[in-house]
Amino acid sequence: MHDAPPPGPDPVPLADRYFRKGLGLRGEVKERIAGDYHSGIVRRFREEGFTLRVADLTFRLAAQFGFCYGVDRAVDYAYQTLEKFPDRRVILTGEIIHNPGVNARLRSKGIRFVGDPEVPTLAAVGAGDVVILPAFGVPAGDFDRLARIGAVLVDTTCGSVLNVWKSVEKYAREGFTSLVHGKWAHEETRATVSRVLLHPGGRYLVVLDLAEADLVADYVRRGGDRDAFLARFRTAISPGFDPDRDLARLGVANQTTMLSSESLEIARRIGRALDDRYGAADGRARFRSFDTICSATQDRQDALEALLKEPLDLLLVIGGFNSSNTTHLLEMAHGKVPAYHIEGPEGLVSPDAVRHRPVAGTAAVESTGWRPARPAVIGVTAGASTPDVTIGAVVTRVLTLFGLDLPEVAKAGPA
Repeated sequence: MHDAPPPGPDPVPLADRYFRKGLGLRGEVKERIAGDYHSGIVRRFREEGFTLRVADLTFRLAAQFGFCYGVDRAVDYAYQTLEKFPDRRVILTGEIIHNPGVNARLRSKGIRFVGDPEVPTLAAVGAGDVVILPAFGVPAGDFDRLARIGAVLVDTTCGSVLNVWKSVEKYAREGFTSLVHGKWAHEETRATVSRVLLHPGGRYLVVLDLAEADLVADYVRRGGDRDAFLARFRTAISPGFDPDRDLARLGVANQTTMLSSESLEIARRIGRALDDRYGAADGRARFRSFDTICSATQDRQDALEALLKEPLDLLLVIGGFNSSNTTHLLEMAHGKVPAYHIEGPEGLVSPDAVRHRPVAGTAAVESTGWRPARPAVIGVTAGASTPDVTIGAVVTRVLTLFGLDLPEVAKAGPA
């Protein structure tokens, strides 16, 4: 999926220091991973139809939750890397996934992150260092630099992300501007738009939500103030972007963790705007769209939608505050049930206080009154970067704050 590095001194061919399909040590690290991330409580949920009753509390766990295949694979490769290269410096280009507990555990095992004092920038990586590329992928230029200097590369880029790259590269080759529904500063989106620029004349525009998509649709239909448009999207467009030229042929793609329904609506509105401007036949020829929301993201959204149809007194959404797919789960529940996005058990500060990320916020806040009256039904879901062990720990914390425990489950495995 990546271009070969430019010619230059390279004593070890890239093919011999690039690992995309694991390192052959899965069996050696399997038990270690299970000990760090699995949960007896979550196992009990699965055995009992995703429902757990303790006294007059009923917990209902969404049928799809937590680690997806891509995240599971990324963590597995990180453990394999440590096993294969015990005497080498192992570096992650950034968070492997958006979960503070997982990243902290990897740090505790000796993995350094770019931005740490030992590796302040990517320029501090040298030949012989072992570099793990996170599940989000990395910008093409960063990959090329690491390949050129002779670093060993362990690539955990998720397959769903690679599919988005294929779509936007195809758009660029065919002369379409890639309109990406995503967060322009997110690691995945930055990696995706870098693929557009590999092709001569490649253009991109990132829109965050329906409001921004409507601004683009209005410009497609009627034109407008070019300078104001460029100022509005100044951080989210390719170099040299010209809306009068580059909005005439558009291909829609998504950051894989966005809200699926919103991505599909954005595509519909952009397609309709092109039809209005150029006529139905010509508009269709100027429009491309592929739904690149990953299946795991969609599965978790579908499972939460089903859970929200049940009577719930509280919903706990567990995941990193910077996890895009987790924040969208909270958005789905907003206004339907009292819901709190927490990173882990520490978010449940006391029987009355909760530290959470609100649906419209970017920073954590502390609120009171989170605990429902008993008897209560408590829904639980978790983003794709949340390990079972964190889910189990949250359930244990809830029970503790209600003055209850579940000793037989605690003894069954990590909680």
